[in-house]
Amino acid sequence: MLTNGFHAVPKGKLAVVVTYLEMHTQAATTYAPLPDGVTLRQVSPTLDWYRDIFTRVGAQDWLWAERLKLSDAELQTIINHPKVTIFTLTKNGIDEALLELDFRTGDECELAYFGLTTNLIGTGAGRCLMNKAISHAWSRNISRLHVHTCTIDSPQALNFYIRSGFTPYKRAVEIDDDPRITGVLPATAGDGVPVI
Repeated sequence: MLTNGFHAVPKGKLAVVVTYLEMHTQAATTYAPLPDGVTLRQVSPTLDWYRDIFTRVGAQDWLWAERLKLSDAELQTIINHPKVTIFTLTKNGIDEALLELDFRTGDECELAYFGLTTNLIGTGAGRCLMNKAISHAWSRNISRLHVHTCTIDSPQALNFYIRSGFTPYKRAVEIDDDPRITGVLPATAGDGVPVI
């Protein structure tokens, strides 16, 4: 159990505060049209496609690394599972977003990954994608939709989830290897988070 005060984080590790959020009934959504030239589509991903979009959406700025640590077989098992649904937003023929919904646990849905590349941030595309996440999740027979975010994610993420109808219910401190030191991500990733 953590006590009040400061706690040293070993060199080579990252520590983040994770906020867990949930909704137990479908939240109302605000109509948001797709930006001009942007289309939404469901994807049956290949490993190369998934790793590329995962990296472009989350690895460089937000240090997403979890899925990049997995073997081909481990990643294939998740992304091609019949209870995992993946969507993207496409602009000028290039996929620029990742929405991953995971229905593998009971009557719940985890909003496992949600993000846009810098080419779509600020265009309103995030609201469209969240509307799709909520409507698709609740089109299934679920009792709970949940997501988590952390202090090295986009500064807008937590409030965006709350505005979308999620309610925070728990916090945790996560400590893990810095993926830039282990070589999972390049040393230039996460320029707002120093390597120690």
